[in-house]
Amino acid sequence: MNQEALILFNLAEALGIGLLIGAEREQRMSPDVKSLAGIRTFAITALLGAVAQQAGGVILLATVIISVMLLVGLAYWRDKSEHIGLTTEVALVMTVLLGGLSVTHPVVAAGTGVVVAVLLASRAYLRGFVRSVMTEQELRDGLLLAAATLVVLPILPNRTFGPYGVLNPYLMWSVVIMVMVIAAAGYVAVRLCGAQHGLALTGFASGFVSSTATIRDMARRTRSAPAQMRGAVAGACLSSLSTAVTMSMVLAAASVATLNAMALPLLAGGLAAVLYAAPWTITALRAPPACAENPPPDQGATPVVQPRAISLTGALAFSAALAGIMLASTAVQQEFGLNAMIAAAALAGIVNTQSAAISVALMVGAGQIAPQEAVLPILAAISTNTGARVVLAVTLGRGGFAGRVVPGLILGLAAAWAAFLLPVPAALP
Repeated sequence: MNQEALILFNLAEALGIGLLIGAEREQRMSPDVKSLAGIRTFAITALLGAVAQQAGGVILLATVIISVMLLVGLAYWRDKSEHIGLTTEVALVMTVLLGGLSVTHPVVAAGTGVVVAVLLASRAYLRGFVRSVMTEQELRDGLLLAAATLVVLPILPNRTFGPYGVLNPYLMWSVVIMVMVIAAAGYVAVRLCGAQHGLALTGFASGFVSSTATIRDMARRTRSAPAQMRGAVAGACLSSLSTAVTMSMVLAAASVATLNAMALPLLAGGLAAVLYAAPWTITALRAPPACAENPPPDQGATPVVQPRAISLTGALAFSAALAGIMLASTAVQQEFGLNAMIAAAALAGIVNTQSAAISVALMVGAGQIAPQEAVLPILAAISTNTGARVVLAVTLGRGGFAGRVVPGLILGLAAAWAAFLLPVPAALP
């Protein structure tokens, strides 16, 4: 493509960007409302930016942008008696910039132009979502996650320090962010599932936040609403699958070598959870209205407790627990050997199996132990955590809840241990 053809192509792209954004603004116009610019103004403005960039470079483009901004200010001054908004004016200045960008970076300019047009056209959807769907607490939680990822993480040192040289702030906070993202995804899934899909899918989504808390809430629900037994059992069983998925994700973030060593136990435990939960889930989803997950108010049912999407105190507590468990596990391992570290991980797993597993995986990443040596401590933590869930199901559930849920928990744990203990057959020649 020769130089003149390339210039014409860039000008045509700038014209297309201006027409696209201008068409959206023109359609938005109301006969009763005065608007600063329509489709022709946007098209000409985009061409103006492209010509300025092509003819005089950045200096001329900056002059054109300032001139457009002055014209916008003059239009505001002339129409100061009524509020005409800022969206069109900002879009007009953006169109000048995109016109200039189409000369130097045409692909970026085209993509950005489409994004701008989509944002302008999505006004009703965005406003409705923010004002009617998203709560103020959810907005704060989203900002918290963004700050943790984009503000805190980049300033943390990516090196080990402290006793035994196992604390890496950057890696530890990365794992905390992963846990926060998983919790947020589970929260969103719970919001999307809602009552129409029942307790089964809600339990699966809540399991990404905490399988222990999910089983506790499902067990309590069987006391307040016995008719929801099938849905509660399905949700509790599916939360075990969520635990296997969550464990795989956090181990991948902490140490890929540890994930590889734990691959067979996690796969076996997850598969056992799927096979056991499948009939209960199908039964719950096919339940008649009398056994649906949303009974009339007179049945006295209490809704499943839905945690916050992101909790600052929870994230800080998880980070502190992770650091403490890492230090304790490393100290125990170096002073008393691997067997003592297994006992420490098992004890920590009663409270939080994720932090126990992550601490062991980070020790692998720091070179303190080999990947294969991490399997036993992690399985020990999973075992004690499973025991805690069994106790909750037995003590809080009623009407056969424990008899339906506990076998699935034991089956998943047994499958994980079997995958670790049984020898893997050698490949046939």
